[in-house]
Parts: sequence; structure tokens; C-alpha cells
Amino acid sequence: MLLIKSFILGLSVSAPIGPVGLLCIQRILSKGKTAGFMTGLGASSANLFYASIAAFGFSIVSSFLIEQEFVLRIVGAIFLLYLGIKTFLKRPAKTASNLKGESMVSMFISTFLLMITNPVTILNFVAMFAGVGFDQSSTSIESTVSLIIGVFLGAVSWWFILSSVVSLFRNKIITHLGLVNKMAGLMIVVLGIISFIK
Repeated sequence: MLLIKSFILGLSVSAPIGPVGLLCIQRILSKGKTAGFMTGLGASSANLFYASIAAFGFSIVSSFLIEQEFVLRIVGAIFLLYLGIKTFLKRPAKTASNLKGESMVSMFISTFLLMITNPVTILNFVAMFAGVGFDQSSTSIESTVSLIIGVFLGAVSWWFILSSVVSLFRNKIITHLGLVNKMAGLMIVVLGIISFIK
């Protein structure tokens, strides 16, 4: 039951379309389904990292990360601005297989780094875990691992669904990819500016 609850939690945490969602969609359209999925996998891995800290109660690590929140948020905002400008200036690829120096691994790493700059995610997971009835002090290691795996699988499932759905309409949208890049880039830049203001 806890696995199902955490699966739904992981799915719902990933579903809102934010900077990573926009980046994922843009990469699906320009590079294909696998590129979008690898982008989402990077985000899911960052969530897995923070969910593990929240579930196992690594207080020293979480305290340090939360203390460094200001610095990490600035780094994250700068990274968002960089990704937004890069996306805005990107010329549409002529073929889906032409990665132009961007490997699937680099797509995974860039998204992971973007997500990892928000340590408050630990507190969000603590609150959400309490909401699904998880009690760290009286729960076995097996249940804790089950909770974390559920969150990860839920998140990965969302990115797989998004990648699959967007790729279905890819051929219809790809002719307008230049406009899509500019719109996605502008929105990511705006989100980066909002992060700076916060």
C-alpha cells in the first residue's frame, strides 16, 4: 500500500510543467523521445536523492543543504537562465538523430544539476511523506526503501508518459520548432528571473 501511495506521490510531484517539463518537451521535439526521457530521468534521480535524505533522516546532510539554500538557489537561477538563453538561440535540428555534440548523458546530467540546486525539496518530501502516513521513527528499512522506490518509479513513469505523448505529435509540431524553442527559452528565462527575485 505504501508503495502505491509513494508511486502516486512521485507521479504527482513530477507532473506540473515547470522549467524541466519545458526543457523535456523542447528536447523531445528537437532530439526525439529518448532525449526527453533522459531529461526526465535526470530530474527523477535528483528527486530520488532528496527523497532518500528525507526518508532516512540524514539530518547533517539535510541541514547543510538547507543552510546553503541561498547559494544553491542562485546557482540554480543562473543555470536556468543559461538553459533558457541556450534554448531560445537554438536552431532547429534538421534530423532527429543529429545531437550536435549533446549526448544523452549530458542531457541527464544537466537536468540532474538543475534539480539538485533546490534543497527545499527535502522539506517538501518530509511533509509529503508525513501526509501518506510514513513515520520515520517507527518504520522498517524495507518500508523506507519501498517508499523511495515508489517515488522514483512514479516520477520515471510520468516522464515516460510525457515523452511518449509529445513524441506522438512531434511530426505535426516539428515544422514550428524554431518558434517552440523561442517560447520555451523565454519561459525558462522568466522562471530563472523569478528564482533570482525570490
